[in-house]
Amino acid sequence: MGNRGMEDLIPIVNRLQDAFATIGLSHTLDLPQIAVVGGQSAGKSSVLENFVGRDFLPRGSGIVTRRPLILQLINSNTEYGEFLHCKGKKFTDFNEIRQEIEAETDRITGSNKGISNIPINLRVYSPHVLNLTLIDLPGMTKVPVGDQPPDIEFQIRSMVFEFITKENCLILAVSPANSDLANSDALKVAKEVDPQGVRTIGVITKLDLMDAGTDARAILENRHLPLRRGYIGVVNRSQRDIDGKKDIKAALAGERKFFLTHPEYRHLADKMGTPFLQKTLNQQLTNHIRDTLPELRNKLQSQLLSLEEEVKEFKDFSYDDPARKTKAMLQLVQQFGTDFEKKIEGSGDQINTSELSGGAKINRIFHERYPFEVVKMEYDEKELRREISYAIKNIHGVRVGLFTPDMAFEAITKRQISRLKEPSLKCVDMVVNELNNVVRECGEKMARYPRLRDETERIICSHIRENEQRTKTMVSSLIEIQLAYMNTNHEDFIGFANATARASRRGSVIPGKQNRVATNQVIRKGYLSLHNVSFMRGGSKDFWFVLTAESLSWFKDEEEKEKKYMLPLDGLRLRDLEAGFMSRRSAFALFIPDQRNVYKDHKQLELSCETNEEMDSWKASFLRAGVYPERTKEANEENETQEVGSMDPQLERQVETIRNLVDSYMGIISKQVRDLVPKTLMHYMINNCRDFIQGEMLAHLYSAGGQDALMEESQEEALRREELLKMYATTKEALKIIGEVNMNTKSTTLPPPVDNDDLIKPFSNGPTAQQTRRQAPAPTHPSRPAPNHSAPPAPLRPSPVPSIPSRPDVPSRPAPSVPRRPGDSGKPAPNIPSRPSIPARPT
Repeated sequence: MGNRGMEDLIPIVNRLQDAFATIGLSHTLDLPQIAVVGGQSAGKSSVLENFVGRDFLPRGSGIVTRRPLILQLINSNTEYGEFLHCKGKKFTDFNEIRQEIEAETDRITGSNKGISNIPINLRVYSPHVLNLTLIDLPGMTKVPVGDQPPDIEFQIRSMVFEFITKENCLILAVSPANSDLANSDALKVAKEVDPQGVRTIGVITKLDLMDAGTDARAILENRHLPLRRGYIGVVNRSQRDIDGKKDIKAALAGERKFFLTHPEYRHLADKMGTPFLQKTLNQQLTNHIRDTLPELRNKLQSQLLSLEEEVKEFKDFSYDDPARKTKAMLQLVQQFGTDFEKKIEGSGDQINTSELSGGAKINRIFHERYPFEVVKMEYDEKELRREISYAIKNIHGVRVGLFTPDMAFEAITKRQISRLKEPSLKCVDMVVNELNNVVRECGEKMARYPRLRDETERIICSHIRENEQRTKTMVSSLIEIQLAYMNTNHEDFIGFANATARASRRGSVIPGKQNRVATNQVIRKGYLSLHNVSFMRGGSKDFWFVLTAESLSWFKDEEEKEKKYMLPLDGLRLRDLEAGFMSRRSAFALFIPDQRNVYKDHKQLELSCETNEEMDSWKASFLRAGVYPERTKEANEENETQEVGSMDPQLERQVETIRNLVDSYMGIISKQVRDLVPKTLMHYMINNCRDFIQGEMLAHLYSAGGQDALMEESQEEALRREELLKMYATTKEALKIIGEVNMNTKSTTLPPPVDNDDLIKPFSNGPTAQQTRRQAPAPTHPSRPAPNHSAPPAPLRPSPVPSIPSRPDVPSRPAPSVPRRPGDSGKPAPNIPSRPSIPARPT
């Protein structure tokens, strides 16, 4: 071929393909290759067997090739085959290769005609082959058989397109000569992905099976349905020859004799046949690699950069080196501590933009979820008044009380303070759960060493559990401290006189509004889904909501120009809703306890958020606006309310005075507890865990087991490391070879484009019989002389033979120089142009 340097690149490409396929990355790099496509029984497998000179592919009726076969042919002094899935095993018996292909196909697809896009990689070494890489794809079919799915045609088509759509893939379109070429499945799919014909090579099989009186001369001369790279004809063994074990060498000799003796093909005999096809494919693939070298080099360089990042930690030292293990262990422990601190403090290099994590989640627990839980445990207005009245009556006993007893204040306040213990302990549990999640996330970088990761997580989680008990004890002590002494001299406490004055002004304090933000400031804005806008159950629509201290308004969008409604917050309560059958969105509702309509004819306003975190944030905002959650204790509430409502005026003033005192004191205590519990958690849990990781965890690791056991790699990681190193070395070698070849080789030019615009409609919409008949006389042009013109002008005008320049092998050779008969070289030259009827013979 005169391009030996380029031919040496084909084995390098094969090795790259093997390296990528071994670790499951065969499609990450678009490597140059040749895909063999065609309909069922078009002769694709026979063409490949003729290349090798051996029978090694499965045979049978129907669909036989059910998985892509990546066939790598390598010229060698010895003859054998190797499968990628059977590394190290050489197959010298080609019948065993056939059996292995059938067994490997059945292993993935089953034994009843199923298909799969997982390729089989076969490498054949032989002195009778040229370096080639071909992919034998399943033949395109229309009707499913066996257990094939009904969409088998679409599946095979998708599998074929998966390979031939790549720009670095040449398409070997195999079509039988005994069927209309306009209906060729191979040419149809090739035309769809390669409309310019840059990557398509046509192969015509079964030339010996055409009907008597017909031939494919116009096709082979590239005059009928021309291709830019032309057509090459081959003659495969018949089924009788295959059943009779006819030797492929004898079949190739018979093929040669067929072309030399056939009156319509003998002038093309040197450009036809399997040997010439193999030689042409080798040259075309070689030139194609040369043309795609710049892009291939860029991809390999990008691949090398990413590989260097992955292998830099273990490419320059031995894995079993004890010093390396010690260094790696220290670095991993140090990195773990750094990552833990970054996730908690919020200074991580890699910021999660999809969800809250680490310190952000803990912050949300401190300032949204915990305050919400505290408010849920606080008193209900009606229940509080009932409890105060019972306390006053029980303190007075049989006597009629003239003064407000301070013991009632102390008893009710202590009861309310005790209710703060449950949400405070729940806050500890939520923080512990989030810390465990942070530990697991930080341990992901230790995935190469599963024992080290498991032991590290076990030690830290055990330490967290120990601190959890200490923290809960401290939080409980905070509540008990508040119960131990009632400081009624606190500067923020209203005192008895102010409480009595407020009691005399019953209308000055509205229940449920005493903790609301004083001014009508905006508390929160954002999108919520409103579920009370559709007649269909479950219907919803998104609106832009604005929550202030006095009202909840919603608009069409965030521009806030078109207001839909404004809902006052007076008397509203909040309750959770269960997710609907068709939706997993987090939902809640606003309602009025006395069953009045909230919005239009609806008893409640149903709202939903995308995530639980967003819903918790909205709930916390409603708390700031004085909208409290629904109470769970409602039994006998009406009777108790009637009993409280029938109080005498003196008792009612005493109840109001105690309620104002409790409200003032609980505001102080609640503020202190909500301030101290997060600080306690930070000190006893988070900071303590951080100090433990940075100062003591390494000592615990050494005491837990030997370094060799902890730093033992997992089998998967060891295999991945070996494959990465292998791919790294292969990529570097390929880049080196590409650099050398690029400087020392030349490429033949691509044949000029052909005028095949008429093929677009037949191939896109399906050829019809009328279109096929219209294409048949295409070789005769108006400017071409009639067949009965005189012979002498023919050599002087190149126009009578327009098809010869379109041949891919001799694009610019004039007509008289084309040898008509290889065996008649001694005859006089004038005999050649004396046959004007042959070029114009209709097909």
